[in-house]
Amino acid sequence: MMVVTPTKIVCVGRNYAAHARELGNEVPKQPLLFFKPPSSLIGDGDAIVLPAASQQVEYESEIGVVIGKRARNVRAQDAAAFIKGYTCANDVSARDLQKTDGQWGRAKGFDTFCAVGPLVAEGLDWSMLEVIGRLNGVERQRGRTREMVFSIPVLIEYISHVMTLEPGDLILTGTPEGVGKLTAGDVVEVEIPGIGVLRNTVTGDQG
Repeated sequence: MMVVTPTKIVCVGRNYAAHARELGNEVPKQPLLFFKPPSSLIGDGDAIVLPAASQQVEYESEIGVVIGKRARNVRAQDAAAFIKGYTCANDVSARDLQKTDGQWGRAKGFDTFCAVGPLVAEGLDWSMLEVIGRLNGVERQRGRTREMVFSIPVLIEYISHVMTLEPGDLILTGTPEGVGKLTAGDVVEVEIPGIGVLRNTVTGDQG
């Protein structure tokens, strides 16, 4: 079941310093934005399909922010009023294509490369959220909002000064360190305490 129907999915790269370092990148001086198409969305229990074009598809466990009302030129101190709720997300990425293409549209945009769910939780304190990533039952990632380079309110301020955010739009706030490769048969989980567990199986491209 799809829990969000965004007009756009705005993602933030390298928003945990340790993750930036594990990929050999510098921490950005301002939020690094990119997009995933709505066609990449899948829900809890759906399969992530590995495309034949990539040999290095990786999971990225993230906190998703769902916008609740139209947001334009929002100040960080007012950002909470524009948030509908939070959800678990997996920013699946073709790491080899991300490195070779020079931009991230293809690497991040394949069908099934944005898993979201199992629900959108309202009324949570953004500053207390934690995200946990597991691969085949083994914890690989754990990150807290206080470890983010740019906080959720700052991200909403920054993004809304670039583009208008519409109700239902989704912001993926970055992944902590510990990303790794997915192979057919894997089960990947993203958990946010207070929200639940997003669980997806991984399959090969059936053509």
